[in-house]
Amino acid sequence: MKIQSAKFQTSAPSLDHCPGWMRREFAFVGRSNVGKSSMINLLTNRNGLAKVSALPGKTQMINFFVINDDWSLVDLPGYGFAKVTKDRKFGFSELIRDYIERRENLAGVFVLVDSRLPPQRIDLEFLEWLDGCGVRHVLVYTKADKVTPAKVRATVDLMLAEIAKWRPEPPEVIVTSSKSGNGRVDVLRSISRLLQS
Repeated sequence: MKIQSAKFQTSAPSLDHCPGWMRREFAFVGRSNVGKSSMINLLTNRNGLAKVSALPGKTQMINFFVINDDWSLVDLPGYGFAKVTKDRKFGFSELIRDYIERRENLAGVFVLVDSRLPPQRIDLEFLEWLDGCGVRHVLVYTKADKVTPAKVRATVDLMLAEIAKWRPEPPEVIVTSSKSGNGRVDVLRSISRLLQS
């Protein structure tokens, strides 16, 4: 797949404010500061298309990017915020839940996980909930350049062992690095397959 054009479309504070188009959407979600914006910039080869921040929890709305005037990348708010009130944290969870459960345009979810960390409870809970929703999803490991390949493999194996407790078949796993560009082609191929299904 070749990305010929990519542009920011809009930010939506609720499901009711999401675009009223027929474009298929591919959502990127994960813990705060896992690298969702960096991943979108990597996929589109456009630095600064999605705003990258060192401050966890900056993405507080659903951000839509139109790709090739055909489909959309969607940057969802991070879950597991560290520096917001409980009420705000709950609100973000509701926003993510509403979008994933009710957005008819949603064609697939890419769940981003930090390669440097062992399986986190909040990631496992989110993945199990996502399976319960019946939404097609891919597990994407980020920041793989910061650890050894052996460490990444061990971390992935631990995660898959946990996931096997509730689902018989493992999800698709892609290992990426926004710094080196590794995994970019694999994510785009996954999107291409979902577009064709």
